[in-house]
Amino acid sequence: MNGKMETTADSPAGVPIARLETVRITEAAVYTARRPRTQAALAGGTGAWLDGVPMHWMKDWPMPFPMLVAQARKARLTDLDGHRIDDFCLGDTGSMFGHSPAPVAKAIRRQARAGLTYMLPTETALEVGQLLTDRFGSFRWQIATTATDANRFALRVARAVTGRPKVLVFNGCYHGTVDEAMVALHDGQTVARPGLTGQVADLTRTAVAVEFNDLAGVEAALATGEVAAILTEPVMTNSCMVLPDPGFHDGLRRLSRQYGALLIIDETHTVSSGLGGYTAVHGLDPDIFVAGKCVAGGMPTAIWGLRDHVAERLAAYNATRPAGHSGMGTTLSANPMQFACLRASLVDVMTPGAYAHMEAGAARLEAGLAQAIIRHGAPWHVVRVGARVEFICAPGPLRNGTEAEAAHQPEVEGVVHTCLLNRGCLIAPFHNMMLVSPVTTMKQVDRLIAAFDTTLALLFGPDED
Repeated sequence: MNGKMETTADSPAGVPIARLETVRITEAAVYTARRPRTQAALAGGTGAWLDGVPMHWMKDWPMPFPMLVAQARKARLTDLDGHRIDDFCLGDTGSMFGHSPAPVAKAIRRQARAGLTYMLPTETALEVGQLLTDRFGSFRWQIATTATDANRFALRVARAVTGRPKVLVFNGCYHGTVDEAMVALHDGQTVARPGLTGQVADLTRTAVAVEFNDLAGVEAALATGEVAAILTEPVMTNSCMVLPDPGFHDGLRRLSRQYGALLIIDETHTVSSGLGGYTAVHGLDPDIFVAGKCVAGGMPTAIWGLRDHVAERLAAYNATRPAGHSGMGTTLSANPMQFACLRASLVDVMTPGAYAHMEAGAARLEAGLAQAIIRHGAPWHVVRVGARVEFICAPGPLRNGTEAEAAHQPEVEGVVHTCLLNRGCLIAPFHNMMLVSPVTTMKQVDRLIAAFDTTLALLFGPDED
């Protein structure tokens, strides 16, 4: 099968539209009826926020109105109305190791007594540098607050040491809100993604988009001599998950060296792949390594590192320029709280045993979801990378961003998400991603499989008389 299933107006993703609408109305009513306290709080407390929420994408969840969280522990949320919900979203990877891991919470309490930020390093910071190398490989490290910032800084370095203006990204990629990632491929041409707010600069002057798994397209872009760096996730993760073809990453490494571009691997979502991320598990060799979200156990933190040869080129470049105003770094980055949490996460949370549990749970989830899809005859498929699992409402496998976009079925997915939530399971809002954490139990995994099976029965079961 491939990701080119025909979706018709009367049967999106194989679901009869009348049945889909019936389930949508019923499940929305159930969600609403169960949350009177949440509705009352939202009615009285949203006026001060732009569009009613503190961050605009909080309205992008598919439930009828936002869920207000009262508490999060391990892999479970409790909402304002007291509903206990198995959390497989986990902050869209930010809490991949569970909510407030005990070693990280302890480190926060201890560091809070010693100060939150002071623009100077600590002894813990010195230790963390070596811990990062031990975990992710030999790089010269820097700390940022978000992976977006880390990617921005990495791209500045790439342009500085190569003297080239453009970044190669893959159609449908995810690298936070980096400008260069806000492009798409349309009729073979790089264009700004639709929907960008206040966009003035011509993004095609600094970025070129190529399809994932298209090494010929990569080579054609690199052959222009304009590309400073390839910026890529090891696996495409932000729409419908796309795995690399065999040899794709070896091809990227070979072509980047052949044409003098740097290879940047952004592991922000794929740290779930195993100990050390996809790079360590699969033996990748990036020039620059980036990760964020969960690396400090949920404390806003990102890391980025340069191989020695890139660091040396950057030092030579900097020697020719006045100090200051580099366009890199933010005041609150590399604060002592980040280092305290990084140390706790790297030593006591991000462990081989934790990943073994995550892999086992994710494999169980993958198998259970796939069996439900087969049982109900849904034209869907399941993809897994380490602890990250995704059901896709189309046949598969998918090979690139165009196929991933075509496979994305927001109306169907929104109904599925609400159905799962009404049965006590939360998954990621923007796609169908689920994470298994070190503190996710097999009972929680089984509850999600059962909820998914029930949902498919509603969507694909026999018509009632």
